[in-house]
Amino acid sequence: MLETQLDLRNNPCVFEPQTEVLKEGSIFAISLPDGSIIDQDNGSLGLYYNDTRYLNCLELRTGGRRPVFLSSSVRDSHFAQIELTNPVFALPDGKVVPAQTIHLRLLRLIKGALYQRLRLINFNPFPVNLNLHFTIGADFRDVFEVRGSQRKRRGELLPTEVHPQGLILAYQGLDNVIRTTHITFAPAPAGIVARPGRAEVSYDLTLPPQKKIYLHLKIEPDGQNLSPATHISDLFSAATIELAGSYHQWQKESTQIWTDNNFINDMFRTAITDLKALEIDYPGEGKIIAAGIPWYTAPFGRDSLITSWQALILNPDLARHTLRFLARFQGKQVDKWREERPGKILHELRRGEMTRCREVPHSPYYGSIDATLWFIILLAAAYRWTLDQDLLQEMATPLRRCLHWCLRYGDLDGDGYLEYQRESPAGLTNQGWKDSWDAVVDREGRIPEGPVALVEVQAYYYLALLEAAHLLTVLGDKMTATELKSRASRLKMRFNRDFWLEEEGYLIFALDGKKRPFTTLVSNGGHALFTGILEPERARRVARRLLAGDFYSGWGIRTMSKKEKAYNPMSYHNGSVWPHDNAIIAAGLRRYQCLEELSRLAGGLFAASSYFNYRRWPELFCGFTRRGLSGPVRYPVACDPQAWAVGSLFAFLQHLLGIELRDSTLYISRPILIPGTRRVEVKNLAVAGSRLDLAFEEKEGRIFAHVLKKEGAIKVIIEA
Repeated sequence: MLETQLDLRNNPCVFEPQTEVLKEGSIFAISLPDGSIIDQDNGSLGLYYNDTRYLNCLELRTGGRRPVFLSSSVRDSHFAQIELTNPVFALPDGKVVPAQTIHLRLLRLIKGALYQRLRLINFNPFPVNLNLHFTIGADFRDVFEVRGSQRKRRGELLPTEVHPQGLILAYQGLDNVIRTTHITFAPAPAGIVARPGRAEVSYDLTLPPQKKIYLHLKIEPDGQNLSPATHISDLFSAATIELAGSYHQWQKESTQIWTDNNFINDMFRTAITDLKALEIDYPGEGKIIAAGIPWYTAPFGRDSLITSWQALILNPDLARHTLRFLARFQGKQVDKWREERPGKILHELRRGEMTRCREVPHSPYYGSIDATLWFIILLAAAYRWTLDQDLLQEMATPLRRCLHWCLRYGDLDGDGYLEYQRESPAGLTNQGWKDSWDAVVDREGRIPEGPVALVEVQAYYYLALLEAAHLLTVLGDKMTATELKSRASRLKMRFNRDFWLEEEGYLIFALDGKKRPFTTLVSNGGHALFTGILEPERARRVARRLLAGDFYSGWGIRTMSKKEKAYNPMSYHNGSVWPHDNAIIAAGLRRYQCLEELSRLAGGLFAASSYFNYRRWPELFCGFTRRGLSGPVRYPVACDPQAWAVGSLFAFLQHLLGIELRDSTLYISRPILIPGTRRVEVKNLAVAGSRLDLAFEEKEGRIFAHVLKKEGAIKVIIEA
């Protein structure tokens, strides 16, 4: 993410309308609910591929007017159904066609291309001669440009190729790559009028009464040839069947989650398909979960690692894919432009024109202080969950390289803490998870001079050292493991001395370059809980502090206390509510058995979910206090879906139910049911080479856990 782009998050002039998102593989589409992609100040609307917008306009007119929107829905994250009808209009002979007498149904899906089937039915007792008109455009803008980055020069839109069955829009970038959008219609249109980057396509249809008429459309980024028009219908049907099969297989391989609350069941169904849709398979490089749509549909180290950690209870294959992908791109050299160091895990990888032209350093960019630590944390969690010896052996060298980065490059001033300081002129000023330019401030709103040591990063480091010691013990390197444990012990002692804020019963935000404490009250300190770096009494004080009214909005824990001068509930990082932030805190609440706080936190977030489309938690929402019957306030440019917001649902499931893996044994400790449920079933749970079916239910005010089925040698211990 570029600094100028992050500024847009706090720019009140930027607003995203209500949209619908479809994604499959490397292609995603964002449209208005009526299916249209309008090209006037259209924000993120468009069809995207490889960090480039291949379509920025797709508008439909019937009889010269825009159809009337009825409803829309998205199924399994890649299939949309949109219902439209006609406004009143007059035919050339003067006969009036009443409103709502012609029905239009748009079906859309993505499978290597965007497919669309338009079905029309005339419910009038007479035939209707209808002019149908599509406006189509492609600006081929890099996603950074769409986001707001200003470029001194752009490439050139090339002449549009017109063919009987369709057209090809084209652009030659400053990287000398020609990008094309291949558009095929079936049947062939009556006319196409084109200019560079734009085309007007028209049909003259006769709609008999009560008869279905079909039009098909295929839009393919960087296609080889236009598809034969006679094949489009078959391609649409084949893609529908193939996608349904692949999603069914994904669900079959994953944990099945059922509750006695259908709304919660829908929430889980959506989340399971969202994670499948967010995954991208790069040929020769592997699979990884993209961070979020629209801005972050690319590999992000921190986001992908945390999401995979959250979703171990759903499907540990996500963790395997993520670790392998990120190990492939692990830092190998010292490169200040990309902030690369040997052993460092990438922050973000982009493939668009601006990256290829070195206008941005994302090829990949390594400006993340915590992704390397999360790599170790995920590897250890995945090993505990799967006991996959082959994966551990495969990751042994990347693990050692991560530790080398920590010890050689992560500690910039030799004080034992890990710090960041921007090197690249196009890089991020702040390199923790709160990476907007104004996210790290003192109590007067001042930005620190680096290098900056963040509170949560030191806690991650402590856990990473212990987890690496465990993994190296398994690998037979007990000497290094002992050294890492000793280092962790010293870090814990210093951390509790330097980061504890006694008067608040909480943790400071950060140490600046002169080791001055930033005592700003922010949610980052809550991340320390799941790492175990705090003694129990201090941990309980932190838990209580986070659920106080200045932090807890009633919907979730804010990123910043209302007491702070920099607090703004509508900001990106200084007062909003992030589900993944809350999920990490929830892991810590469970670790220290702060169950009252955990239950209250879950209650707010699950209540908030009912106000969002598809009951899906977005990337973030505003931090206004919960009052009366009003719901949480939408953040205008939040990614939706976003991977670690989606993954948070599975993290909450695990921590509420009290499921934990220790020493090849699955423990269930003092479970709490999901708010609004009285029975939860978790079936086909893959753990340590075994499969489990579990049930949790409330009876007479008590919650009981049962093992319904067990395949394999896994031991299960249920603790009252």
